[in-house]
Amino acid sequence: MTNRDVSSPRRWLFVLTILVGSFLLFLVQPMVARMVLPRLGGAPAVWNSAMLVYQALLLGGYAYAHWLGRFAVRRQAAVHVALLIVAALWLPIGIASLAPPAPGQEALWVPLLLLASIGPVFFAVSAQAPLMQRWFAADARAGDPYYLYAASNLGSFAGLISYPALVEPAMPLATQSWLWTAGYGVLVLLVAASGAARWRGEAVHETEGVAAAEPRPTLRRQLHWLLLAAVPSGLMLSTTTHLTTDIVAMPLLWVLPLGLYLLSFVIAFSTAERLTQIFTTIAPAVLLSVGGLALLSTSGGTMLVAFAALAMQFIVAVALHGYLYHLRPATQHLTLFYLVMSAGGVLGGLFAALFAPLLFDWVYEHPLLVLAAAMLLPLPALFPWDKWAKLSPATARTIVAALMGVAAFACWKMVQLWLGRIEGEVAMWGVLLFVIGLLVIGWRWAFVLALAMLMLGVGGWDTLQESFTGNRVRSYFGVYTVTDYPADNQRRLAHGTTLHGLQRTDAPHRLEPTTYYGHQSGVGLTLDKAEMLAGPDASVGLVGLGAGTLSCYRKPGQRWTIFEIDPAMAEIARDPSKFTFISECAADVPIVIGDARLQIAKLPPAQFDILVIDAFSSDAIPLHLLTAEAIGIYARALKPGGVLLIHISNRFFDLEPVLSTEARARGWSAAIRMDSSPDDVTAPEDIGVLTGSNWVALTATPERLQQLTGGLKPREDSKADGVWVPLKQRPGFQRWTDDYASTLPVLLWGHLIGNRE
Repeated sequence: MTNRDVSSPRRWLFVLTILVGSFLLFLVQPMVARMVLPRLGGAPAVWNSAMLVYQALLLGGYAYAHWLGRFAVRRQAAVHVALLIVAALWLPIGIASLAPPAPGQEALWVPLLLLASIGPVFFAVSAQAPLMQRWFAADARAGDPYYLYAASNLGSFAGLISYPALVEPAMPLATQSWLWTAGYGVLVLLVAASGAARWRGEAVHETEGVAAAEPRPTLRRQLHWLLLAAVPSGLMLSTTTHLTTDIVAMPLLWVLPLGLYLLSFVIAFSTAERLTQIFTTIAPAVLLSVGGLALLSTSGGTMLVAFAALAMQFIVAVALHGYLYHLRPATQHLTLFYLVMSAGGVLGGLFAALFAPLLFDWVYEHPLLVLAAAMLLPLPALFPWDKWAKLSPATARTIVAALMGVAAFACWKMVQLWLGRIEGEVAMWGVLLFVIGLLVIGWRWAFVLALAMLMLGVGGWDTLQESFTGNRVRSYFGVYTVTDYPADNQRRLAHGTTLHGLQRTDAPHRLEPTTYYGHQSGVGLTLDKAEMLAGPDASVGLVGLGAGTLSCYRKPGQRWTIFEIDPAMAEIARDPSKFTFISECAADVPIVIGDARLQIAKLPPAQFDILVIDAFSSDAIPLHLLTAEAIGIYARALKPGGVLLIHISNRFFDLEPVLSTEARARGWSAAIRMDSSPDDVTAPEDIGVLTGSNWVALTATPERLQQLTGGLKPREDSKADGVWVPLKQRPGFQRWTDDYASTLPVLLWGHLIGNRE
């Protein structure tokens, strides 16, 4: 096994097989996520649930590979190729026909749907990586098989990135599925060829040599593997949730934490030991500087903060996976190692995706996993001052204890200053606590304690206190916080750190519309004309509830129906101790819980005179609500002469071409009302209350649009009060459908760097 012959027969074959299998494995994940979008929506929790399914299937595949490894290679090859052929019965990739979930059951239904849709295929493909490494090692000349795991994760990273960048923009889902099926066929042939190349090989544990005599790793060592694998996996998911909840809803953000997670394996399991050591050395400092912000919940951040969080996840993952690689066993225990490692991935995923949303009212899993990383990281001292001063261990411990006393005082000062909103002095004490953390890196208990103090001092105490007020709830779809601002006479609803609703608390203005919904907005202009457009008994449908602000546009005699996907949001809006829009203006209006597209499709045709689509959550696009099939469902639900109104305000996407292309395809008329930004508000009492917004109105006839808008104005007049202008056209833009839709053509690349609104 020590004679490493780089020209060993068929080495290239195993590398190619692993690359192709891993590429297909991580190409199918976003592809299936895109397929289920019309049925699930795009909440971060949906992706976390999907990741949990993928990790569970990966664990199953690794367990199967571990079991299969006891046989001779020829039997392993025969069984595995047979399994791949049977799994091909689930091809081409498609979505199983399951009844939609009951409200509140999404966390269980999503995994069930994915298991039924791609479970056998994903299971079979996931097993090939450890099997190929085991078959590779059956030839004594092949050398260490663990480096192939780096190739495996490189293929996974390529598959993941290529989907949004190359595959999705270039072809519809049906074509994607058939091409993936062709790739699967190539993989089956490569696996069969790899099996043939080692046909006479025995089970690896039967090979001769010193390494084969290594005893089975102890339970303690296996538990260490489990934890070293669990923390980076959980941190990958918690970083996704933390970024989308509390920093910025950047498009395709979920790709970045997962991609960096995969790249961390590429570095850790390669021969780049020096690079891994560099990451391990700087990881504690990075945890202090970035992880110290992990309990902060009171304000959003810039893309720079988001990238810092991603950098921390990557550096910590490389350090932990590098330590895992350092603790790898001999080849005959290879599949056991990968089995335990995969179990750790599932454990981290279970904690971050399933248990945490049930246990916590905020994303506490993120700071907890940061602390867990601090407990597991190798901690090489950056400044070995005790060695420089030639201090005895007892003296060094005494100095460390004194430093921790200073750290505790600094933490207390930071909490007091933070509660007093004196952020400049908070930073000063924070720097002191950071320096202390650097000095005690060589003492794990002190380092972890310093990190926890830094978290508490930088907004953490505020975050913890909020959990005891009853003003914050967490659901499958997000974290919602209700906060009073007495000085401004306001009560605000935040989704993470994104404003989701606002009500004035001064009595004269209590029921006035706020944020995106003022009388000068597109929806305000339309609902104010509801009686003129459809008579005193106008029927109005509203998709997206928020705090219930729009309900106070309702007039006596009008029939309203509200659609809301999140039961927690409905409870907040209905609770008069939080917001009174619903209780005072629309207490008898039905609120239909569930995905709006599915719920509206169940209704008889011709239900609404006006249908308002306001389903955005921060800047995340409900893509499944903007396709041709979705607009067709809305059109069916509208009465003749009905008005469809869609809210498209967004910092990252220009959605005008989507709707202008759709209107042109249907022969409809369309206009957009681009409301003034908050800085343009002239009434002093509206400053900080009204928010700029873009609303698109679509009608089946130009006459109806004329009634609503009073005539369109040129685009250059778009900021004038009450003005509707034509939608922007983009020649050659491809119509969005359930089968084809890409967000890259409408991405505002220049907006990716900047402050939150």
